[in-house]
Amino acid sequence: METERTIAAAGYATIAGCRLIPLRTVDDPRGSITIVEGEQDVPFPIERVYHLHGVPAGGSRGGHGHRRLEQLLVAVAGEFDVLLDDGAERRIVRLDDPGTGLYIPPGIWRELEAFAAGSVCLVLASMLYDAADYERDYADFLAWRSG
Repeated sequence: METERTIAAAGYATIAGCRLIPLRTVDDPRGSITIVEGEQDVPFPIERVYHLHGVPAGGSRGGHGHRRLEQLLVAVAGEFDVLLDDGAERRIVRLDDPGTGLYIPPGIWRELEAFAAGSVCLVLASMLYDAADYERDYADFLAWRSG
């Protein structure tokens, strides 16, 4: 995993580096518990956790890329699409299972779209918030990616 992180941190991440990760889930008659531990269940230490909620049905979030940050997105309730873009290729991933997370390495543009009513997106991040790590303009993101 360290090689993948080093390549991604250098700005060479591609869509192929984004992947669905099945999360450890224990089911019993009372319900289920899903466990995520940094550097065990995800390929990075977890430094920040937040969740998106109250997004109107059909709404969107995101619309940025990160220079160094790694993330795992989980639809803990409802469903939504994640548009992934590495500047050369685009892919849409539907998240609708609280037992599966989407790993996004650095250098990937992401847009969260088509939220169902009542959806909640849990985000596990490898860094504390740093405004300088964001590329919020797509043209600037492409320029950063190319050089």
